[in-house]
Amino acid sequence: MARPPRPHKPQQRPTLTLATSTQSGPRPSQPERPPRPPREETEKVAGLPAVQALFARDPDRVLRLFFDDRHQTEAEPFCKLLAAARKPYRHVPTEELTKVAGTPLHGGILAVTREKPVAAFDPARVEDWAKAGKQLLILDGVGNPHNLGAIIRTMAFFGLDILLVSDHPGQALPSEAAYRIAEGGLEWVEVQRVASLPAALAALRQHYRVIGTALGAHRPLSEVLAKGDRPLAVVLGNEEHGLPPATLAACEDIATLPGSGRVQSLNVSATAAILINLLAG
Repeated sequence: MARPPRPHKPQQRPTLTLATSTQSGPRPSQPERPPRPPREETEKVAGLPAVQALFARDPDRVLRLFFDDRHQTEAEPFCKLLAAARKPYRHVPTEELTKVAGTPLHGGILAVTREKPVAAFDPARVEDWAKAGKQLLILDGVGNPHNLGAIIRTMAFFGLDILLVSDHPGQALPSEAAYRIAEGGLEWVEVQRVASLPAALAALRQHYRVIGTALGAHRPLSEVLAKGDRPLAVVLGNEEHGLPPATLAACEDIATLPGSGRVQSLNVSATAAILINLLAG
């Protein structure tokens, strides 16, 4: 005998229950983290003469010091100063020093320093410079940092202490390479950057004889630089193209360095060395 069919029951769907929070009121907010201080810009000063000049002239700028076996003895007084200021220093293998420097051309010792910005040209100081008889060298578009470092080294050697550089887009500024080549000269030479050099040269002419340099049929440099009633401000240009026309037009005289004619010109740092010697004489 067959069983009677069971009555049909509708299928029930499971219900979803939302959990309710046992906390009353808004959730407490997370404490805000204090903003990080801006990262300090640094630069590297390598080579024993440059590091020695740095510690002699501006030791507070040094943040860290690294050296290898070559300069362990010379580094001892620097380490004492840093220890007193609670700043780190490390005696490291040469391979590690090369990694820190980013180049094998570190000379066995390297200081990491706070960046030293290039100051803007201050026209208000020009009259005082002139009264003190300070001769000025001006670079307009000298782009190679090695040439810049060599020029500054020569200036420091002969006692010239003010270098003006233009805002020419190709003009080199103090850099790690320039510091290394300058052999400490950047601690003795004040570098200022000039905006709108032709206008600045026109203003300089109130107190300085402004002399441009160029190849060609111009008066010899030694003749033009013969001292007159004002100190001298001499402008050197780009290694390949020389001074821009606007800069030449702002000079009151143009001079050249005569040679044998066998080669067209000297490297700009060699020209500067002769020029600086004449200015310092």
